[in-house]
Amino acid sequence: MKAKCAVNARTSLAPAIDWDAVRRDLAGLNLVTAPGQRKQLSKDFFWYSPILTAQLSGCVAELVVKVGTEDDVRQVCATAAKWKLPLTVRAGGTGNYGQCVPLEGGLVMDVTQLCRVLDIGDGRMRVEAGARMHDIDLAARETGQALRMWPSTWHVASIGGFIAGGFGGIGSFRHGILRDPGNLLRARVMTVEREPRVVELAGDEIQQVHHAYGTNGVILDVEVALSPAVDWVHCTVLFERYRAALDFGIAASTPDLDLFLLSTVEARFSPYYTAMGEHFPADRHAVFTMVAPASMEDFRALAAAHGGHVALAGTEAELLAAGLPPAYECAFNHTTLQALKMDRGWTYLQVAYAQPFDPAVVERHLEIFGDEVLQHQDFARAGGEAGTFGILLVRWTGEARQYELIREIESQGGCKIFNPHVVTIEDGGMKTIDTQQIEFKKRSDPMGLMNPGKTRGWTADMATEG
Repeated sequence: MKAKCAVNARTSLAPAIDWDAVRRDLAGLNLVTAPGQRKQLSKDFFWYSPILTAQLSGCVAELVVKVGTEDDVRQVCATAAKWKLPLTVRAGGTGNYGQCVPLEGGLVMDVTQLCRVLDIGDGRMRVEAGARMHDIDLAARETGQALRMWPSTWHVASIGGFIAGGFGGIGSFRHGILRDPGNLLRARVMTVEREPRVVELAGDEIQQVHHAYGTNGVILDVEVALSPAVDWVHCTVLFERYRAALDFGIAASTPDLDLFLLSTVEARFSPYYTAMGEHFPADRHAVFTMVAPASMEDFRALAAAHGGHVALAGTEAELLAAGLPPAYECAFNHTTLQALKMDRGWTYLQVAYAQPFDPAVVERHLEIFGDEVLQHQDFARAGGEAGTFGILLVRWTGEARQYELIREIESQGGCKIFNPHVVTIEDGGMKTIDTQQIEFKKRSDPMGLMNPGKTRGWTADMATEG
């Protein structure tokens, strides 16, 4: 018996669809009909959350379409509009919140073959939405430039998915978050109508589709900012006390040091970092960083002043040659992944701390939560100001306890939880409806077909014939 999606069931109330006719309208495209493949292409990394696993495991598209050109996308959008089919866009599927899971079935459009580099200029790069971010960076480095930021999953993650579902990532310590001015330059978006249109967005207009979970238009290609390439030194600094590691993170958050990444990870993560070996022993807390070569002398001096020992330093090529992971694979949500590879009894929470960051808040959490919660903090910039975020490893003992932890963490110290156990944009972190995105959705997806169920800002009465 086919499992049911536990979130929404609008399709069960909709008129029957003539899927043979739908397939005829999609003639010439790469259609995936096999149940196993459809199921696989209807998933992302929502399994990080036991709550989402229970809700989303039965959500499967009736049909998956793989596209490779803009004309392919236009054909899919027109077909979805003609038959009023839910349409969900996916690429690498590395998101953690079910962003590309079709809650109401319908069509999934896989854009991973829409992956060409269209243009590279001074300080900018235009690429199709399905391009993998690591591939993009390699192309940029051939011109002496590099991406400003990317997720730790950049070998699989696409640029379109990063913009549609991401917030920041590796490089946010230096360049801020995606939303900050100058990071996203332009985007071209296809509407979902019987006669689809291409809308061009520039500058702040891109916020209409950024972090919108693909609910209001199909991103075709984007232009992002580049910076001069740096051969970063990947460092691991060890500390006897976690407070010392946090104090070092605060001290290193200065313009005097040129850093691309700065993350603190407590010692109890060590057993899950099997590739690190003696470079991350079980009795030491670690700080993982990417440091510009010109800043290494000052970086070492600052680490020593805080009681830290630089246990590992090398370029990415040097670390990989030695069988060691680069620093970015030891930070951000890769910390969660390291643990889940060995023990699926964990899940996680995301925290934004009040600024200026007070390490005493983390010390309090260490004391009251004990072995139930392991601490990991990422330092970044947002809106030009320093920011500190936590991706906490949490022992799973049930949904009720998970929400008790959320309430406790938010009760003191000005902490704000970005909840990874929900599927809507607003409940996950935004907390409010982005009216700018909803107004754009009315123009770009007038029937409300795109990724339904992912935004509380859209209601059925808003739908019109497109």
